[in-house]
Amino acid sequence: MGDLLNLFRVLVGKRFPFQFVYSNEYWMVETGRHVFPLQKYRLVYESLLAMGAMKENFLRPRPAPDEDILLVHTARYLKRIKMGTLNRAELLALEIRYSPELVRFALLSVGGTVLAARKALECGLAVHLGGGFHHAFPDHGEGFCLLNDVAVAVRKMIEEKLARKVMVVDCDVHQGNGTAAAFAGRKDVFTLSLHQMDIYPTEKPLSTVDIGLWAGDGDVLYLAEIEAHIPRIYNEFQPDLVIYLAGADPYEKDQLGGLALTKAGLKERDKVVIENARRLGIPVAVVLAGGYAAEIKDTVDIHLNTIRIAQRVQRVFPEVPVPLASRRPV
Repeated sequence: MGDLLNLFRVLVGKRFPFQFVYSNEYWMVETGRHVFPLQKYRLVYESLLAMGAMKENFLRPRPAPDEDILLVHTARYLKRIKMGTLNRAELLALEIRYSPELVRFALLSVGGTVLAARKALECGLAVHLGGGFHHAFPDHGEGFCLLNDVAVAVRKMIEEKLARKVMVVDCDVHQGNGTAAAFAGRKDVFTLSLHQMDIYPTEKPLSTVDIGLWAGDGDVLYLAEIEAHIPRIYNEFQPDLVIYLAGADPYEKDQLGGLALTKAGLKERDKVVIENARRLGIPVAVVLAGGYAAEIKDTVDIHLNTIRIAQRVQRVFPEVPVPLASRRPV
């Protein structure tokens, strides 16, 4: 009977039973010839419109204010990126062209992930068509990442007492070094990073749990590792929110990674992460993170597959979270 009810919910549920966070400014930053495909944001957005998404399904982020950024980043670093006074070594570490437009993009990305986290806590699930800049440290940026939107969103939800404990599930092909460093030693934040060992970053600060894989490991080994941890860590840590970095870069044709996952394997990964959380009533905020396939269509397809998985799961498990302030103490 339960399976029939779930099938009914999938068939008759809302086309998009959650909201997206998106800004057209995401793809308007001039980066020159660069492997980071900013156009993917526009292509995902346009594909969702073609799939039946309405304008009201989309929320527009605002640039994060200084007080939010300073929850994670140092005042000195924030001042220097806004004034454009980063030194040559810092600019080289970014590996992307610095500009005032890049600063605005980073501030919008932080605002977008904060908004997605807030909507997930209200409705159960939200998807940010951006975000996942996990290589930014409190005092510097690197690896295409100027500001760490995920870390700021985690701190913001905890500071506003919207969540007591937050888990970051990072499935980008690169280890979430900035996020790991930002939350080292904290008991209210759990960081899980599932990544490739033999690529950037060479130095990998300890996450709460790091799962290191190697070039060519493929679907079977990858899925075995993630299923060995999820849903167990959900049950043990009992987070009030999961922020999921659904990176497209473990894909077999990605230019910067070598884990060799198929699109089917990535869909199964998404299902494991999102469905197990929602089955337990844990809200999920999804961010897109990386993706550098030789053909941009492949990256877009992978991101859309993540959204399709989220659609199905949220129709089956649509329960609205109980606000933290309304819960009885355990």
